[in-house]
Amino acid sequence: MDNGKKIALFCSSSGTISEKYNEAAREAVREICARGFTVVSGGTVKGTMGVVGDEVRNCGGRHIGILPHFMSYCQYPELDTTIWTGTMAERKEKMREGTSAVIALPGGIGTLDEVIEVHVLAKLGKYSGKVIALNVDGFYDPLKSLLDHYVNTGMMAPSDRDLMLFPGSVDDLAFILDKLDM
Repeated sequence: MDNGKKIALFCSSSGTISEKYNEAAREAVREICARGFTVVSGGTVKGTMGVVGDEVRNCGGRHIGILPHFMSYCQYPELDTTIWTGTMAERKEKMREGTSAVIALPGGIGTLDEVIEVHVLAKLGKYSGKVIALNVDGFYDPLKSLLDHYVNTGMMAPSDRDLMLFPGSVDDLAFILDKLDM
């Protein structure tokens, strides 16, 4: 059943990452589905996106995939809903639309682009959900350090830096999920 509660997951499309990151993705999906949220993802079979799709199916959850037309060749086959876009920019906009949170799982440059864009939108008051980087095994420590550097040099206000949360485990993430207003 679609209750309107959605969380966007940004994640790796690489098939060569450490299994610990994919296991954290599975655990995160289980926590998200257990709380009745629909998972919104990039909707492909590639890398962690495919892992996310498989775990949503295993949990009996709902899964919306957002893909630009040029990526139709790698669409996850068992999405509940597929939304097609013309560009990657439109994809990012559609992924965050109506979500209570965006969660960046460990990922590459695309994941970084996605979470940074939402952080900027939150700073500008154009995104009201939580901005979360799941810091599995310190994966996002360099990003935390960079944001702290921005604060220390006056490039960013501490309140803006605090708009991005860095839970260190799926248990910490679950605590945040329990606090989301719906």
